[in-house]
Amino acid sequence: MDKSKRFFLKSKRSFRRRLPPIQSGDRIDYRNMSLISRFISEQGKILSRRVNRLTLKQQRLITIAIKQARILSSLPFLNNEKQFERSESTTRTTGLRTKNK
Repeated sequence: MDKSKRFFLKSKRSFRRRLPPIQSGDRIDYRNMSLISRFISEQGKILSRRVNRLTLKQQRLITIAIKQARILSSLPFLNNEKQFERSESTTRTTGLRTKNK
């Protein structure tokens, strides 16, 4: 087979279309914590549209819902679990120094 004809052959790899992360019945709302928590990273950041596979309108609604949930304190602004682990392991000595005269 010529090199020029190889480019026009279809690949034999099957293409599986991913299901959308938000179904038509799901309501994007700040109270729907099970839905909102899927679009937040471990650090508490909002994931991008490319990662979420959302449409522009869905991403805007998710972002607004996450921000509303953070303001109403039903969702933390950032996840500090790793910071707490680090601060527990380090011990500080304060005020234990003696004066040498």
